[in-house]
Amino acid sequence: MTATLLAEAPAEARPAHRDPNVLRWLAAYTSSMVGDSVYYIALSWAAVQAGTPSQAGLVMAASAVPRALLMLGGGVVADRFGPRRVVIGSDAVRCAAVAAVAALLFLTRPGLWPLALLAVVFGAVDAVFMPAVGALPARLTSRGQLARVQGMRGLGIRFASVVGGPLGGLAVAVGGAEAAFAVAGLLIALSLPLLVGVRVRELPPDDTPGSRETTARADLIDGLRYIRGHRVLAPLMCAIALGDLGFVGPLNVGLTLLADERGWGAAGMGWVLAGFGVGAGVASLLLTVRGRLPHAGRVAGWAILAGSVAIGALAYMPTIALAVGTALLIGLLAGLSGAMCGALLQTQSDPARLGRVTAVSGLVSLGLTPLSMPLSAAAIGAWGTGPVFVVSAAVCGLGGVVALGVPALRRAELPR
Repeated sequence: MTATLLAEAPAEARPAHRDPNVLRWLAAYTSSMVGDSVYYIALSWAAVQAGTPSQAGLVMAASAVPRALLMLGGGVVADRFGPRRVVIGSDAVRCAAVAAVAALLFLTRPGLWPLALLAVVFGAVDAVFMPAVGALPARLTSRGQLARVQGMRGLGIRFASVVGGPLGGLAVAVGGAEAAFAVAGLLIALSLPLLVGVRVRELPPDDTPGSRETTARADLIDGLRYIRGHRVLAPLMCAIALGDLGFVGPLNVGLTLLADERGWGAAGMGWVLAGFGVGAGVASLLLTVRGRLPHAGRVAGWAILAGSVAIGALAYMPTIALAVGTALLIGLLAGLSGAMCGALLQTQSDPARLGRVTAVSGLVSLGLTPLSMPLSAAAIGAWGTGPVFVVSAAVCGLGGVVALGVPALRRAELPR
């Protein structure tokens, strides 16, 4: 009933890419993501300057633990208090934490402890921020526009990755890590007035978590049972998990080792990553322009399968030019499958439970898939890049098999 009420809202008459309310949200989201990119560069640079490489690695990894441990609870918070309110609060805390560390670094050289504390705070806040970000679009526009919003969000992410890196590097070069932290805090702060101006539609009282005086634990259990019993969401979560497990290792640590093995160097690896980014950006642009692709479940499944073949082939490309072309294809297919899976997750979920659904999806991506990176590195050291890329491709391909093998997911469509 909730989805029907939302679909009948007046916002349906206006496409998302022409809706000022949605565009304000997109500007806020993009500004926050650029700030995140600058923040991670500032954190890594400050940690390397203050400690040993191993200590810097621990600081960079410190945010992963609270993020993974608190993510499911963050989904409950997003659904209980409303995603807009939670996103505003989260960005305010992130901005204050980054600004405090920037001020501390301007005044003194305190060592690693404030950097580690900042990383922990960021991870804990991310556990609430990310489910709220995933739940917010369903409160901004109609179900028929959610696929387009997913494409717009993908473009925002690509823009942040392209702009954030050079901007963070420039800030470090000009004023050191403290200047980069200040820039990151300013960019995150810019999102706050935009978010305050975003209008959201509230859910009917009976559909709001906590409206029947349920406990947070009961809401969490309800969300997990909802996903487990859903004919589309349950296999979709499995497909996302397998796809990410097979994708993250090769395209992170595996690519670095492959570039070193082939003698491509950092510049060559940068070109390969650029090819991937361009392909993923094209996929997001396609969904933004079209707004809807037919046969979403089938498209996601076949894109995952085709992308897995390209991942396996990447390790055997004899030249950097072919590797860049293959990476562009991987980015296009991964971007397409990711956009379809994200759009299906948005449109198939009850908006009142979307925070918890997004939290489970985020936990899969951020809690489980990072485990593939050290495993991939160790396996490449033992057997070489080729076999490990092929095995990773097979794991990724299983996600496509699930998407095509489960009838409800295979036949899933995006709303018109």
